[in-house]
Amino acid sequence: QVQLVESGGGLVQAGGSLRLSCAASGSIISINGMGWYRQAPGKQRELVATITRGGSTNYADSVKGRFTISRDNAKNTVYLQMNSLKPEDTAVYFCNAEIRSTYYYRTYWGQGTQVTVSS
Repeated sequence: QVQLVESGGGLVQAGGSLRLSCAASGSIISINGMGWYRQAPGKQRELVATITRGGSTNYADSVKGRFTISRDNAKNTVYLQMNSLKPEDTAVYFCNAEIRSTYYYRTYWGQGTQVTVSS
């Protein structure tokens, strides 16, 4: 059984910062790509940032220069440092990971963590 557990969400004022973490656990053999997505009320889930096992990153234009994705392969954890937050960043943030486990190779999703940015 593989699980992704996010933490670090919360309420912050515009201009503030938050750091999200997502830890993978279970019968993991290896993890390839990892990423963060978000979904605001009434909107579709959208990509925020992705990172390969080797550390190559990709960002949505809306967060470039403000958010930084990183990972610790030894801890099976991906992070999202969010600076200069704006009210439009308010959403539920989900992590995902391409995981090879004992029985499967598939994409897993976390349960989501709420980020609310007040103006």
